Amino acid sequence: MNQDQLQALLTKVQQGALAVPDALHQLRTLPYENLGFASLDHHRALRQGFPEVIFCEGKTVLQVVAIAKTLLRKNNALLATRVEPPVARALLRVSKRAVYHEAARVVAIAPPKLVRRGAVLIVTAGTADIPVAEEARVTADIMGSKTDTLYDVGVAGLHRLLGQQERLHDARALVVVAGMDGVLPSVVGGLVRQPVIAVPTSRGYGAHFGGLAALLTMLNSCAAGVGVMNIDNGFGAGCLAHRINMVGEA
Repeated sequence: MNQDQLQALLTKVQQGALAVPDALHQLRTLPYENLGFASLDHHRALRQGFPEVIFCEGKTVLQVVAIAKTLLRKNNALLATRVEPPVARALLRVSKRAVYHEAARVVAIAPPKLVRRGAVLIVTAGTADIPVAEEARVTADIMGSKTDTLYDVGVAGLHRLLGQQERLHDARALVVVAGMDGVLPSVVGGLVRQPVIAVPTSRGYGAHFGGLAALLTMLNSCAAGVGVMNIDNGFGAGCLAHRINMVGEA
């Protein structure tokens, strides 16, 4: 349940269009609802502006579907991450509004009449980093941010990034995704005024240790204004970029 829905419910009670016991029945599961295998936070949309997100990894198809149906009974939006094809097919049957973003491994249901504001720019060092970047893009987009992408820049192709001054200027937050040596966020952080959200990926050769090498490079960035997410955490980056963007919009 979001703020608009709660206001509409209270207005019906005030106008006599909804009996108090009926209103209590609708509010009974706020803020939490226990499904036995999961405790759902229905109050999150009121607190943070977007419903609880489903992390699908490690959950069965039936569990994910049950969580999604329960969340949708009280919310007009849904975001599920780390969605494999069998889970995606099941979620697409839950709602005709559901869209599977295969590259991002995300199923999303956008709120009706969603107006996207501000600007978040997502940059990748290489093509192999795009899945993580897409998770960030879809997350920020479904939460209400305008998004723009600049993929496969690489340090060697930095002149391409420098040629995009208008897009860099318009963005309120930058998400920079890189694997291998993970140096691109530090380079970008030295060129722009906006906060840079660095995301290391698990892409790389040999002793990259599943993305740990890129993570340590980003943590040791000498550029000011660079914050670092965990390895492959595109969702976290997209959510943070959206919040930074909305602060600029306020």
